[in-house]
Amino acid sequence: MAVFSTDLDRPVATIIAQFVRRWNVEVTFEETRRHWGVETQQQWSDRAIARTTPALFALFSRVCLMALRLVAMGHALPIRATAGYRKSEATFSEVLAMVSRILWAEKYFTNSVDQPEPHLLTPEDWDVLLDQLASTA
Repeated sequence: MAVFSTDLDRPVATIIAQFVRRWNVEVTFEETRRHWGVETQQQWSDRAIARTTPALFALFSRVCLMALRLVAMGHALPIRATAGYRKSEATFSEVLAMVSRILWAEKYFTNSVDQPEPHLLTPEDWDVLLDQLASTA
């Protein structure tokens, strides 16, 4: 890999440090592209980009902030690992899955002390639930 700078007087260590700091930004752009279509064929016009990109980045930020709050409240953030690949931080896919699961569980699968009877799903609730589950597959 080659890392370049237009500032010829900048020390090599500084150039590399600045490159490494960009990693979180690059990952954010890649995750928003993968999950919400930022910079895809649906956004090839300047007007489409100006109209939708801020909303998509706001949605990305909202999901991240929700996950941060849920973790602070004691919810676990599962990090998937395989035998050959271990990681210490969650990907946005894992964050999105956790937030979705908690929201669905609170909407569809809660029983309270005041209502010990199980919550029966209406046909409309089943449709929403199945649509949400199908879109994650």
